[in-house]
Amino acid sequence: MSVLYIMLGIAIVLLGVALSAFFWAVHRGQYDDMDTPPHRMLFDDDADKT
Repeated sequence: MSVLYIMLGIAIVLLGVALSAFFWAVHRGQYDDMDTPPHRMLFDDDADKT
């Protein structure tokens, strides 16, 4: 039964780390531009290498 308390504590700590990493990424602007990266791969760069 004591293992359950240890695992619950570890799970809560990992949840806190994941949430803080998510909020850090949002604060730094990682999710600001969600449209440009998928479209960037469609542009052909081979025309510039002539």
